[in-house]
Amino acid sequence: MFTGIIETLGTIQEIKKENSYVHITMNSSITSELQIDQSVAHNGICLTVVAINDTFYTVTAIDETIKKTNLADWKVGDTVNLERAMKLGDRLDGHIVQGHVDQTGTCITAEQTDGSWLYTFEYDEKLSNITIEKGSITVNGVSLTVVNSKKNQFSVAIIPYTHEHTNFKNFEVGTKINLEFDVIGKYVSRLYANK
Repeated sequence: MFTGIIETLGTIQEIKKENSYVHITMNSSITSELQIDQSVAHNGICLTVVAINDTFYTVTAIDETIKKTNLADWKVGDTVNLERAMKLGDRLDGHIVQGHVDQTGTCITAEQTDGSWLYTFEYDEKLSNITIEKGSITVNGVSLTVVNSKKNQFSVAIIPYTHEHTNFKNFEVGTKINLEFDVIGKYVSRLYANK
């Protein structure tokens, strides 16, 4: 379980394919605090640490994860948003994030507005996911508030701190992102759909 509050960025050092899965080696300032078998969210994808070597650690992604996320687009040198699993009893500063990406989306606008940024994302509505105005959404692991909610798109406003300390600063029109829809919103929408 995560909160969507990004701790730090990691840099991809190596991507190694093996059979139907992929090993990703990261360099990060939190590596010394990690343990093997620990869960870490990478752009919102919950992955397990399988090896640690100095400032580098490795995680493995299976085929299902690769198909459902933007992981197939990752390349050496990319920066990735990182968050370790929350501790029981910690403050929940973002919202409840499972680290299970529902689908990908695409950035369709990225505008700077008076020191902050407004991003609009589009997603495939056929998967029956929805956003709720002023509800929560996770974009590449970042907990955000939805504005301008529409049938297959929504916007988020990013403050300068979030822009600087996440990989949002690298987003441009066409960037493919990971989306995890609010677990409470998903439950409510399915509840009403079944009535």
